[in-house]
Amino acid sequence: MASQRESSEPNAPGWARLYNGDKIPTLFLGTFRIRGFDVIDACLDAALGAGYRGIDTAGVYRNEAEIGSALFDGPDGLVQRHGLSREQLFITSKLAPSHQGYEAAKKACLQSIQKLRCNYLDLYLIHWPGVQGLRHSDPKQAELRRESWRALEELQSAGKLRHIGVSNYELHHLEELRRYAKTPCAVLQTECHPMLQRRDLRDYCANQGIHFQAYSSLGSTDYCQQLMQHPTVLSCAQTAGCSPAQLLLRWAADLGIGALPKSIRPAHIAENAEAVLRLSPLPDEVHSALAALDCGQHFCWNPAAIR
Repeated sequence: MASQRESSEPNAPGWARLYNGDKIPTLFLGTFRIRGFDVIDACLDAALGAGYRGIDTAGVYRNEAEIGSALFDGPDGLVQRHGLSREQLFITSKLAPSHQGYEAAKKACLQSIQKLRCNYLDLYLIHWPGVQGLRHSDPKQAELRRESWRALEELQSAGKLRHIGVSNYELHHLEELRRYAKTPCAVLQTECHPMLQRRDLRDYCANQGIHFQAYSSLGSTDYCQQLMQHPTVLSCAQTAGCSPAQLLLRWAADLGIGALPKSIRPAHIAENAEAVLRLSPLPDEVHSALAALDCGQHFCWNPAAIR
């Protein structure tokens, strides 16, 4: 049996491989609730300087236009200021639950591309398996999910999307998708941390060649102290010689889980990058202690009831 800290991604630090061999960063800057051009510009500047190459946003975040301006606004754009090219970045956005369905999904995706000032996106995800305004049990949920996926497949064929995937899908949603998808799902992004380790989803993704990404690696904005101040986390961080936040991000990296921590503080952004890109793997005894924290604790939304 593989040790708990064995990664499923035999690649250089900071990168993983998708099902088709393309590379994806294992560290993204999460931008949920980050608004305003000056704040976004400062966050992205710090992130690119610290070695981030992945940027994660979504239609519902309402910050795509500011991100696009900060990155690509002529010679003052961060891409040029950091001596980078568009091809060196990996930009993700997501379809809002209010835009599920073939026509709405196509329109929303193209609008995201335009706002982000890109000719294409590296990854576009269906953000949520549910449709805004429908009951969880409504059979239209599955129908509209399928139509959204068809729209994404067509946009990928047209060169507008390099990869497509899903967020917040449970096993029954993934199995449903596998039955009709013509293009494989490249990424699953969902909540995952030591108190919600999602071994079921991680095993499924490993078997199906789906890259697993975690949001809320440090807990949610409202509940992060419940995780970061847990006595086991504090003790393990002391053993590993790092901060609790770095411990949680290194835990994910050791297990081959992509992370997208959010911060507006340059020092925290740099600290997060160090955890994923430069820190050594955690000792086995630390992984064993963290494994024992798994209790199914959601800090964010639980999509299990959506049919």
